[in-house]
Amino acid sequence: MYKYDNYDQEMVDARVAEFRDQAQRRLDGKLTEDQFKPLRLMNGLYLQLHAYMLRVAIPYGTLNSQQMHALADIADKYDRGYGHFTTRQNIQYNWIKLEEAGDLLADLAEVEMHAIQTSGNCIRNISSDHFAGAAHDELADPRPYAEILRQWSSFHPEFSYLPRKFKIAVIASDTDRAAMRLHDIGINIVKNDAGELGAAFYVGGGMGRTPMIAPCIREFVPLDQLVTYSEACLRVYNRYGRRDNKYKARIKILVHELGAEEYTRQVEEEFAHLLGSGVEPPLAELERIKTYFTDPAFEDGPNSLDRSDPDFALWVDRNTHRHKHDSYVSAVISLKPVGGIPGDASAEQMHLMADLAKKYSFDEMRVMHTQNIVLPHVKIADLHALWTALDAAGLGYPNLDTIEDIIACPGLDYCSLANARSIPLAQKISERFAEKGKTEELGQLKLKISGCINACGHHHAGHIGILGVDKKGVENYQLSLGGSEAEDVSLGKITGRGFDEDGVINAVETVTDVYLKACEGEERFLDTYRRIGMEPFKEALYD
Repeated sequence: MYKYDNYDQEMVDARVAEFRDQAQRRLDGKLTEDQFKPLRLMNGLYLQLHAYMLRVAIPYGTLNSQQMHALADIADKYDRGYGHFTTRQNIQYNWIKLEEAGDLLADLAEVEMHAIQTSGNCIRNISSDHFAGAAHDELADPRPYAEILRQWSSFHPEFSYLPRKFKIAVIASDTDRAAMRLHDIGINIVKNDAGELGAAFYVGGGMGRTPMIAPCIREFVPLDQLVTYSEACLRVYNRYGRRDNKYKARIKILVHELGAEEYTRQVEEEFAHLLGSGVEPPLAELERIKTYFTDPAFEDGPNSLDRSDPDFALWVDRNTHRHKHDSYVSAVISLKPVGGIPGDASAEQMHLMADLAKKYSFDEMRVMHTQNIVLPHVKIADLHALWTALDAAGLGYPNLDTIEDIIACPGLDYCSLANARSIPLAQKISERFAEKGKTEELGQLKLKISGCINACGHHHAGHIGILGVDKKGVENYQLSLGGSEAEDVSLGKITGRGFDEDGVINAVETVTDVYLKACEGEERFLDTYRRIGMEPFKEALYD
């Protein structure tokens, strides 16, 4: 993984000192909340319902054991003993005191971490495939390209005050594990007919109030022009994006209103201009960055295991992913215990995950956008020992990509923007299906919950999606079906009128019953929905 040089460290340390001064002036009453707000947001500090929330950047989800230990210590020292891993591959702390925020940021800086650009109208944390560098099906490790984009976008003077927040994802596989086309810019590393690596650019995706799937605006950009083309995309947006209406300020609205063809024409014009302007970092810089992402020292070993323990075998089947080396797998640690809060981990659990990453995964782990943790390089021979340690700590749940593996935002329990609670709903749904023993029968089923239209829980992309809304002062939930964030990307459609909390839990069970009766062969829920359409589900829900 990338390591800071002196410049990186000095930049982060300087930002900590700057924010200490800003926070102290706010505490002394020398800054009003309106004056302080843009300053704290640039440092990832939100004011939520009960306290300040700090969002810490984890670039493309990659971190080492020292950093995870530090995150655990921060949870104990500054929060209430836990952290919340998010759909942006970050971590959030929900109970931060303003007078301690500077010290917290200083602790992060000691382990090469920060909270810069995790909020505000800027380029946010660059995300990527959580199996990057380990997956058997990738053309290249996408993280060096994500890293060079991170360095380009950090403190970029032209893009610090965009019309709205901006999110970029980079992948390098035909299998999309990063919701790439639901980003403002999605980049897929591809190979052309000559066998050269380049980047396909998808621009104008996003969820929220107006969900859209990004169209491909260019099928191949040479990798030595990656940053320049990204800058061209941003410049056109920064020039013409709406600043008079925050609901129409995202790039997806600009691409939609201009049309993909006209937007692309303007980007190509800007790109041609920038090619002679020295925007692109020297190729030597990309090669320098690549040296931080070389393969660890893999060893040959057994590629089979003893499956006599059925609990262990089930975990292996559900929670491991094929590795590019036959003697290894990527092992997913579920942060979705039955009845638990999706994405939450205690300080004790974080310390354990750090220790296990150091012992079994070359001191490396990844945060998934599905709010779980991956140990990317685990020897098949070590899997049983790993699972035993996880299971003893309440981290060995075999539920990846099942109805119990729910994505949920913090919702109205914490967020000042939310209209309804997400956490209790996720807890009750996981309990309902675990108690009834339906998880295995339902197979792959991705359920996602958002507490408001901002869609931090990615409900638009759920095979089953739930959106919390305010109905005359009462929490209400809309149900949608048919979404996907993968390479078969689609947006869910609302079934009809909403439900109260108990009603939407019953509704989820109803639509899964329809699926079980209608599915053919190995069809997933999503496949059956696409084959039979919405009507059978609506009839069961509302007739």
